[in-house]
Amino acid sequence: MKRHISTTIDGEALEFLSEDGQTLLDALRDVLLKTGTKEGCGTGDCGACSVMLDGRLVCSCLVLAAEVEGASVETVEGLAEAGELHPLQKRFLEGAALQCGVCTPGFLVAAKALLEINPDPSEKEVRYWLAGNLCRCTGYDKIIRSVLDAAADMRGETE
Repeated sequence: MKRHISTTIDGEALEFLSEDGQTLLDALRDVLLKTGTKEGCGTGDCGACSVMLDGRLVCSCLVLAAEVEGASVETVEGLAEAGELHPLQKRFLEGAALQCGVCTPGFLVAAKALLEINPDPSEKEVRYWLAGNLCRCTGYDKIIRSVLDAAADMRGETE
């Protein structure tokens, strides 16, 4: 049985049909063709599929598509505005904080969530906040440094 879902994704009102048991991750990728969100494990252990659901960071592989009825979802594709990369995206590129790219969308969404509630986090706070996101390629130092640099950019502290 299919369900009609009305939601807002990255600021755009959308409607789609969802199969019973279909995850938000699968709906995003297969139905809505928002392929920026990646599947790393499918069990909520790696954070690659992280999205914001009504202002809360969640693993989209653990959320049913039907649960987003009337909700607001923010994905990695919503970070850039008017063709301009978000400061986090710029710093990840500049700091070589990505390699294969599977974990990157989840790190970006999680880091943005952190910076929205804490615009001046310590290194320890960034590491703690991103502990649910796993990377098998880059290690974490470049990622942490990129988040701290983006935070400084967003506070207007860098040239």
